[in-house]
Amino acid sequence: MAHDRQTESSRGAPARSGGSGSRTGRPAGRSATPATLTIGDLAEEFGVTLRALRFYEAKGLLHPQRRGTTRLYTEDDRSRLATILRGKELGFTLREIAAMVDGDELAEAGATLALSPAQVAEQITHLENQKAEIERALEALRGYGKPVTSA
Repeated sequence: MAHDRQTESSRGAPARSGGSGSRTGRPAGRSATPATLTIGDLAEEFGVTLRALRFYEAKGLLHPQRRGTTRLYTEDDRSRLATILRGKELGFTLREIAAMVDGDELAEAGATLALSPAQVAEQITHLENQKAEIERALEALRGYGKPVTSA
């Protein structure tokens, strides 16, 4: 599971903008979703960029219908996006997320990844290791350029 994390995480999808939509549900005030959503609708709902949605499509994670040049997303696409974003939030790579969603490990709730206890433990270990590396780098940077005092 920890394969290719360094290169893949640095080449991930564009950062999401701070939109008001929810990653796992519909924005407040919207009671029903139309049969299809445009790329703009989906981007607004989840607070992601159009570029991010096109990136997920290029990586084979989303499969919108096409009507001319217009991308139309179904409720299934919406659920997949919620799951993809949840996986990214949990620190999984796009390759790992693709394996999870393509392996029919999606729960019926939509934005829930079906993770085994071993996957959860491995991900926690990976993230703790990353955190330790970041702390060491921050400590080194904070000390960078400071004069060394001798006792």
